[in-house]
Amino acid sequence: MYDILIIGAGPAGMTAAIYGQRGGKKTVLFDQLSYGGQVINTADVANYPGMPDMTGLEFANQVYKQFTDLGAEMKYEKIIRVTDADKPVKTVVTESGNEYRCKSIIIATGAQPRPLGVDGEDRFKGAGISYCATCDGAFFKDKVVAVAGGGNTALEDAEILSDLAEKVYLIHRRDEFRADATNVARVKSKANVEPVLNAVVTGLKGDKYLEGVEVENRETKEKRTLNVNGIFVAIGQVPQNEVFKDFVKLNKAGYVEAGEDCQTGTPGVFAAGDCRTKKVRQITTAVADGAVAALAAIEHINKTCYEVNNQ
Repeated sequence: MYDILIIGAGPAGMTAAIYGQRGGKKTVLFDQLSYGGQVINTADVANYPGMPDMTGLEFANQVYKQFTDLGAEMKYEKIIRVTDADKPVKTVVTESGNEYRCKSIIIATGAQPRPLGVDGEDRFKGAGISYCATCDGAFFKDKVVAVAGGGNTALEDAEILSDLAEKVYLIHRRDEFRADATNVARVKSKANVEPVLNAVVTGLKGDKYLEGVEVENRETKEKRTLNVNGIFVAIGQVPQNEVFKDFVKLNKAGYVEAGEDCQTGTPGVFAAGDCRTKKVRQITTAVADGAVAALAAIEHINKTCYEVNNQ
């Protein structure tokens, strides 16, 4: 029996594990693949207070060591079902058939990159299509690439790639970028970055490997082909909350309905980090959520135990 069971080992989940274990509660953290979440793909964690010049992997390793040194457990299993979520004791079932009982659950599943949604996308994954410039940018040194997106991630990707690739097309569906002004200014200063605005990707060309992308101007409907060796997709995130829809409320985009208190409305179930409804999704806001959710879980457990003992 665990006191706090955390689903997702990104910054929010790992922080929750630290607070849960330090609060004297038996805590376990689950993730299907690895700890760290999306942060491990970040080349430079530049805006986390007190930690300049640190890579995302270094950050994740330090936090992992911190919560495991405290005694929190880490399990690499995919959770497929939760039963009795509204009861004092909840049961979590994994893909391998294991069942774990707990007194509280913190959902911290984050979000995954949104796909282009263009025919052939699956075929070219790993053969020209990437969702992580810091991971795969080095494979395209001195080649021509494209980035799809107009937010901070897309412009950061374009900046990274501009130091590696011969040329970078930056494709955005609107007539101006949505990223921070400083990011926009830096990218616009790059001579080998060409903005392609008011455009969407409508086709992928190539045989074994990607050789070009077809783009369509949203105003004129004119189409043209950009001869590229790769495209990096940075058009947003998709939450992974479908397994929880029967006991927490999801909004239209699939995010868990939870405010700054991380309360979901189901007793003993909390949501933290990028998986919940929020305006700002950064490492700093994720770790804040992790702390809030863990402290709320501790309070819930203590209150529930007190009520049971005094009935």
